[in-house]
Amino acid sequence: MDAHVHQEDSTVGSSGPLFGWRDKFWRKVQYCLDKSTPHPVARWLGSVFLAAIYSVRVYFLQGFYIVTYGLGIYILNLMIGFLSPQVDPETEGPTLPTMGSDEFKPFIRRLPEFKFWYSLTKAVCVAFIMTFFSIFDVPVFWPILLLYWIVLFFLTMKRQIKHMIKYKYIPFSVGKQRYRGKSPQSDKVATDFVEEEANSSDIQIPSTVEVESP
Repeated sequence: MDAHVHQEDSTVGSSGPLFGWRDKFWRKVQYCLDKSTPHPVARWLGSVFLAAIYSVRVYFLQGFYIVTYGLGIYILNLMIGFLSPQVDPETEGPTLPTMGSDEFKPFIRRLPEFKFWYSLTKAVCVAFIMTFFSIFDVPVFWPILLLYWIVLFFLTMKRQIKHMIKYKYIPFSVGKQRYRGKSPQSDKVATDFVEEEANSSDIQIPSTVEVESP
């Protein structure tokens, strides 16, 4: 029994540093993600740079078209989630204002911008790693895949645009409306209106009040 306990202790001791390093690594990654949240332009520029590196590698290798096609389908799916509202008005009813008198409601996406960027960047990195393994280099006629992806893209975007027009929403928020208060011009108009009503009723509005002394 002592030998069994000693074996378990040695196993925990040997795996402890590995798990500690893993936790430390993911905490560092999460810290970097949190720091990059308020910088969308820099994040997307980095993703475009990674996508450009991947494209150059695929071009010079002249292969891995199946991987690229799968990456394109996945990005298209992410884009649909990014452009769609969190609550589908077709099933849950209208959630966005359709008239000027309606209460202001910001557009809430089904897939937030940060998750869209993170999923896209992670997919590009996975696809880039897959290009180092020849098992994923399936020989195909790439123009057919490209044509099929383009047709699928246009059909999907057409359906999404029809959905926007039907339920009258735009997948971008232009900012919350603010109350500006009364303008001086409106106060002047109100004063003139009171004076006209008083004159038409032969009512004199005293400017001062005389107080009789006892």
